[in-house]
Amino acid sequence: MSTTQPHLFVIFGGTGDLTKRKLLPSLYRITMENGVGEDLNILGVSRTDHGDDEYRGWARDALVAAGVDAAAATEWVQRMFYTRVAADEGDLAAVRDEIETIEQKRGLPGNRALYLALPPPSFPDTISMLGEAGLNTSPGWTRLVIEKPFGSDFETAEQLNAVVHDHFTEDQIYRIDHYLGKETVQNVLAFRFSNLLFESAWSRDRIHKVEITVAEEIGIEGRSGYYERAGVMRDMVQNHLTQLLTLVAMEAPHSFNADAIRTEKVQALQAVTVDPDHVVFGQYTEGVVDGEEIPGYLDEEGVAVDSTTATFVALRLAVNSWRWQGVPFYLRTGKRMPRKTTQIVVTFQRPPVCLFHGVEDECEMHSNVLILTLQPDEGFELRFDVKAPGEPLHLVAKPLHFDYEEAFESIPDAYQTLLYDVISGDQTLFVRSDEVETSWQLWDELIDMPATVHAYAAGTWGPEQTDIALGRPGESWTLSD
Repeated sequence: MSTTQPHLFVIFGGTGDLTKRKLLPSLYRITMENGVGEDLNILGVSRTDHGDDEYRGWARDALVAAGVDAAAATEWVQRMFYTRVAADEGDLAAVRDEIETIEQKRGLPGNRALYLALPPPSFPDTISMLGEAGLNTSPGWTRLVIEKPFGSDFETAEQLNAVVHDHFTEDQIYRIDHYLGKETVQNVLAFRFSNLLFESAWSRDRIHKVEITVAEEIGIEGRSGYYERAGVMRDMVQNHLTQLLTLVAMEAPHSFNADAIRTEKVQALQAVTVDPDHVVFGQYTEGVVDGEEIPGYLDEEGVAVDSTTATFVALRLAVNSWRWQGVPFYLRTGKRMPRKTTQIVVTFQRPPVCLFHGVEDECEMHSNVLILTLQPDEGFELRFDVKAPGEPLHLVAKPLHFDYEEAFESIPDAYQTLLYDVISGDQTLFVRSDEVETSWQLWDELIDMPATVHAYAAGTWGPEQTDIALGRPGESWTLSD
């Protein structure tokens, strides 16, 4: 049963690509699948010159393009309204007046979700205007949703937090990172803290190493303007990989609530140290993948011919806590890699004494390996040794598989999960201000550090210097098939 209340969902950037591709389809599914029903009313806000009916037609087309039945989409968009903000307007008084008019017309109690589906440079001014227009309070609840990236370094994140806190309280703020909305990312917590079998072995006494890989097949997809400013550290490491790292490394919260979980994530981050000597950056060059010629990064439209922007990074870090002291964590992410995959690989210690030997007296025991696959083909795999039939004695590593889609048929879209949490008031999967700042503090040195960027061919797993730079020459990374 839904835990939501009647409310108005206000989208600033209401005619943008994010609204079209992600927000509207997700809001539609929430009303169909999460039992929200008529509780949801939507107001789109942008500079485009639309009326209510024209906006509803635009939204209907967006839903049909996302696979929604045309008749169902036509009926659903009747809950939508639109107001235009002129480019030269310096306040949001007209938006406030429109919100109050809709609430009176629809008999709403004043509950409001304010979603900033806007370019990050516009966040500070928009947040200030919301506060100045009195849209930081209401007769019901008010929740502000801010898309990532939240700042571009520690200083800008701190400044943006200051602007936000000038007008909103932390319990009103939902900093959204769609990665945390993935069911399988959330399930890392359930996997760890509901299964004593694994949590009791989740420490330096039993674990040899942890590897986290976020690999993308695609290049920059026409986003050279953004990517030249961001690079791989801002685009992937400061947010996505950091979230996965904290979920693996954090201690058990005292209860399963937002503040308890987020406090443990921050404490895990505070224990992390990175040695710049164990970091390698890369940039993809041209290559051939499945018979198709792939251009290099420097050949992408809008990229400077002498650009040193990294599209790949691998690094080794330490978590200096009682649980993890001495266990290396290896993180890597890159574009134009052989396949799209996100995996957390936990390699356990080998037994202290080898009892099983091959014909040449070499130890045949392998480490147990746990592989959590977050995308695609979500699930997990546990590798363990068994005796192969016949003689002489021979051990082979075999996997035990679990596949989420086979077990549960369908998995909600990340935005569907997160938007439902916004309107039901659950902040568990949203990033708190101190976590944002701690994360930027951790990575700022690497972002600003002049570094050699090594070439790697499109369709490969990164520069050949990677494992040497990480202090693991000849040691291959573990991935599921």
